[in-house]
Amino acid sequence: MRIGIACFPTSGGSGVVATELGHALAARGHEVHLVSPAPPFRARAGAATDGVRFHRVSIPDYPLREYPSYGMAVACALADLVERRRLDVLHAHYAFPHALAGFLAREAAQGARPALVATLHGTDITLADRHPCHARLVSFALDRCDAVTAVSEYLRAETLRRFRPAHDVAVIPNFVDARTFAPLAPAVRAAVRRRLGVPARARAAGTPAPALLVHVSNFRPVKRVPDLLRAFARIRRRIPAVLVLAGAGEDAPAARALARRLGIAPHVRFVGEVRRIERLLGAADLFLLASEMEGFGLSVLEAMSCGVPVVATRCGGPQELIEDGVEGRLAPVGRPADFARATLDLLEAAPAERRARCESARARALRFSPEAAAGAYERVYRAAAERARRGSTAAVAPLRLAAGGRR
Repeated sequence: MRIGIACFPTSGGSGVVATELGHALAARGHEVHLVSPAPPFRARAGAATDGVRFHRVSIPDYPLREYPSYGMAVACALADLVERRRLDVLHAHYAFPHALAGFLAREAAQGARPALVATLHGTDITLADRHPCHARLVSFALDRCDAVTAVSEYLRAETLRRFRPAHDVAVIPNFVDARTFAPLAPAVRAAVRRRLGVPARARAAGTPAPALLVHVSNFRPVKRVPDLLRAFARIRRRIPAVLVLAGAGEDAPAARALARRLGIAPHVRFVGEVRRIERLLGAADLFLLASEMEGFGLSVLEAMSCGVPVVATRCGGPQELIEDGVEGRLAPVGRPADFARATLDLLEAAPAERRARCESARARALRFSPEAAAGAYERVYRAAAERARRGSTAAVAPLRLAAGGRR
């Protein structure tokens, strides 16, 4: 099939999954076109030779137009691609604006009518009602798709509750390449920790080695990074620990300032965007996520694949990845003291118990493979293409990816 994928280029979960899905589909023989305003964060060098081609969205900047429209620029790029490559499928990652842009592109393109598939990732649904216009356009776009998927059961339920779309929403969980995101060899792990200033062993007899705690996000308000810092301040009162915050976003400057006010700045590392994030995750003792809402929690899955237990809030998708007390711990949203207690519970456990949690995290992550996800999307594409040919608005049959189901 000839597939066009519209996504954001950032290191957030939607862009990462869209890009990795493109590579997985190309490996299965499909012709894949990634459409984004910049090369996606996880796009691989030389990808064009692997069946994945990147198309940059050019956002016009006319003197008489004070507010350039990204959504319209994506629609124009997709319409041009549909006509030139005779695409079979347009796959929009994020309802607004990509699904809406896909609908406009399909209506504007001449000589081809690809199937339109939307994948929902989280805030495109849960924050849409913050602005009435966005909610209306999201609802409009979903009803014009030939198939809609969500990355978790939680997000499917939220979509049905908030928007009552014309057809059902299939669930295809996100996935992880377990060969890349794998436990590190002890020597490599020690080297990564040394670069971060975190010794792998205690500096003096009778004192524990500092715990390395890692958080990865795009530093938006929904990630509640201040809660994480307040929890870390409590953890530091009990045990030596270092917190590494990877990523960039609007809340990063405020997070730095809060770390200084809390007196923990010497023990907090802001490392920005990290290309080889699997190295950082593999060196961690725990991965921490204090979000208000997560459609899935891809960084949680990637940490688990590295054999790292997770402390996360009960905020949607992570509850489908973590069984409290097995792969990690779950804590209430907005309660740093509870989050700190859950973290200390894992850090202060006996060595055999810690090893068991690491093994459970890795085993759970292995259920979410790129091959299974790509096969599930292929089935959705075929059904959507048939629906587009018929011009039908019949309901999409529910789809569950067994490999990701809760045991």
